[in-house]
Amino acid sequence: MERRMIAPCFVDDTLDCLRRNGVDAAALLESVGLPREIDRPISSEQYGALWHAVAQATDDEFFGEGARPMRAGSFALLCQAILSTSSLEHALRRELRFLRVVLDDPHGELVVEDGLAQIVLKDAGEVRSAFAYRTFWIIVHGVNCWLVGRRLPIRRVDFRCSAPPVGTDYRLFFGAPVRFDQPQTRLIFDAQFLKLPPIRDERSLRDFLRHAPANILVRYRHDAGLAATIREKLHASSPSAWPSLEVLADRLRLSVATLRRRLQLEGENYRSLKDEMRRALAMEALLNGNLSVADLAIELGFSEPSAFHRAFRKWAGVSPASFRRNTRKVD
Repeated sequence: MERRMIAPCFVDDTLDCLRRNGVDAAALLESVGLPREIDRPISSEQYGALWHAVAQATDDEFFGEGARPMRAGSFALLCQAILSTSSLEHALRRELRFLRVVLDDPHGELVVEDGLAQIVLKDAGEVRSAFAYRTFWIIVHGVNCWLVGRRLPIRRVDFRCSAPPVGTDYRLFFGAPVRFDQPQTRLIFDAQFLKLPPIRDERSLRDFLRHAPANILVRYRHDAGLAATIREKLHASSPSAWPSLEVLADRLRLSVATLRRRLQLEGENYRSLKDEMRRALAMEALLNGNLSVADLAIELGFSEPSAFHRAFRKWAGVSPASFRRNTRKVD
């Protein structure tokens, strides 16, 4: 799927909200300049306009997926509520309390342990759809990234529900391993990011809200910006063949200084990008593959298995073998 585009399946899920509320979907689509039948990806701006129109038509910014409607204007109040926080952790805990008051269910709890931050979603009743959980993550994680001014890499996303139909690539959307039919619905990232200070103020909030929700759909996604271009280039070759920073800059027709500066503006650097991709490849292989740890170390471009072991312990806090054994058990 093209960068900054939203798959038709996600549009269909959004329109289901209209149908459940007896709203004429065709008329609403026409009002935002979209055709009645959407069989190809649409831009984030188009989807943002659709999201806003649906929220206004149903008076629910959560598409009817919560126990109570998220009344129009709640998103703006949520953002306003976190401006005075002292850290990302402070903001996130406030966000989750706010959304619990607004939605009742699903509601999120922040669990911090073993160097990982887990936003665990709870349901009082039946398991919800992947679309409902994804919408919760879009709101929470998108706002978090905006608040601290950088993309927060996701380690893994688990869903209690079953996988949606073919064509809904949740892994592509999140840029991380995704598992369905799990005991818990949760989004996991490095706990070190919880210490980041908020950098936004009232003025930046006004600009942010003028472009929401389109900006949280893609601005901080793994598939937007220069970092995304580099990920694509790295993904096209094996880790052992990844270029040096100097060679990469030459291929991108940039100076090394410019490359570093542009990545820094996105909250990234080349080494962290390579580590992030190696980590994702390693975790996915350990979750779903059968390669031995030694063979996986070679495939990921490590000079020897011991170097891979050291790196993986830094990423996950446990050895590769322990990670494979523990994650293949029922949590």
